Amino acid sequence: MELDDLLALIHPTIAIAVVFPLIGIVVNRAWLARERRLQIAEGQKSKVAPLVGAEHVASGNWLSIAVVTVALLGMGEPLLVKMIKKNAIAEEPFRVLLVVAVYLLTIAALIFLFKAKDKMWRGIFAAFTGLGLIILGLQPEIFRRDSGWFISHYYYGIAASLLMLFSLAIVQDIYRDKTNRWRTIHIVLNCFALLLFFGQGFTGSRDLLEISLSWQKPHLQQCNFTAKTCPPPQIKG
Repeated sequence: MELDDLLALIHPTIAIAVVFPLIGIVVNRAWLARERRLQIAEGQKSKVAPLVGAEHVASGNWLSIAVVTVALLGMGEPLLVKMIKKNAIAEEPFRVLLVVAVYLLTIAALIFLFKAKDKMWRGIFAAFTGLGLIILGLQPEIFRRDSGWFISHYYYGIAASLLMLFSLAIVQDIYRDKTNRWRTIHIVLNCFALLLFFGQGFTGSRDLLEISLSWQKPHLQQCNFTAKTCPPPQIKG
């Protein structure tokens, strides 16, 4: 494997090792927190530990950060590798500088979002982080599968990242809202996010099967993907 191939594996490796285990933890703590809340509302003595709510918030915050970080890594690798290969620094210096600046500012906005306490600033930093992800994703080096957006790993990932940013922005409002409006919104949107994560598992596995090693690409570029045929390899005697 070449360096390009190893860099491409960072994104799926962290997703499998960090993001998906966190999804299980967050879902488990969310279910237990809901069970405890309903039992107490009915006047029952709950056997669920009181700390489960705080654990759900903490693990949810880490999941949100992990999802956005993995999205940044997933876009960072093709941006770096493809820009270097086509000498974009010499041909498009302004765009390269803009991409680097947006990438760094997006990371900074995510950090500030995690630390912000004021409602207005949480909204601002969430918006800046989401905008940064979208701008990076619009670069020509990013494979988006626009014609099949409904089964696109990129679009699923961006949608899931934006939902995670929204969760980070409203987490404090959920516990302050006595009408449970924010809690209901949070539950509905994160149920949808859970479906997106399942889609990410499917589309990510599919894309790993479709992505060839760097030394195989010259031959595979000669293939007819519509007819599903490839020219026979030339064997040198």
